[in-house]
Amino acid sequence: MSNPTAAAPAEPIPECPHCQKPMPLCICDSVTPIENRLSLLILQHPQEQDSALATARLLAKHFADATLRVGLSWPSLSKALGQPVDDPAKWAILYLGSARAADLEAEGDVIALTRKGEVAEHQRGILRGIEGVVLLDGTWSQAKALWWRNPWMLKCQRVILNPAAPSRYGRLRKEPRKDGLSTIEAAAAILASLEKRPDIAETLNASFERMLTRYREVQAEMPELAPKPVAKDRRRGVRRGKKRA
Repeated sequence: MSNPTAAAPAEPIPECPHCQKPMPLCICDSVTPIENRLSLLILQHPQEQDSALATARLLAKHFADATLRVGLSWPSLSKALGQPVDDPAKWAILYLGSARAADLEAEGDVIALTRKGEVAEHQRGILRGIEGVVLLDGTWSQAKALWWRNPWMLKCQRVILNPAAPSRYGRLRKEPRKDGLSTIEAAAAILASLEKRPDIAETLNASFERMLTRYREVQAEMPELAPKPVAKDRRRGVRRGKKRA
């Protein structure tokens, strides 16, 4: 016989269909649409499941021309994007790897590299010709896995960032490197620089700040929805290049 005094199970908290966060953490209603000239492709590692602090889906919601794919490998850039790409070399892919702007003594917010990981010549001409951007969303090791499992990425123009400040994650998520940014911060930096539009960075970073503020509020009021994040290991990439990514 059932116990009539037993507490009924708590109702599951619904998730937002867009960002897939619990509704108390969702800020989709405050997203400002951005008309982007450069196409954006976000490739998310399947094990990237940090729904509380993830930014890839929030980022994609901002842009009219943004594609988010979850998986490990795709035959080509065209297959990943879901439409033909005439010249992958005109697409920038943000992958940090072991390259650091400070070590390379490179200048600029976005730095184009050769296949050997060296600073490419004719930076302005290369970056001016970029037509799209690929971001890898996952931990450092996950971003590396995506890089190595997709040989077609070598046909793209590899770039790294030279951010003036560390990630806004702060103590919520420690980054092993100054240039280890969330995916939304990375997109803010690279798109604002390549499109010569500071408003893109302002809009995306403001959205990220609202997300973090909401997270901290919910963490205090509903800790079960926003558990205290565990410090990430030294493998976090653009993420984590970094979704966070």
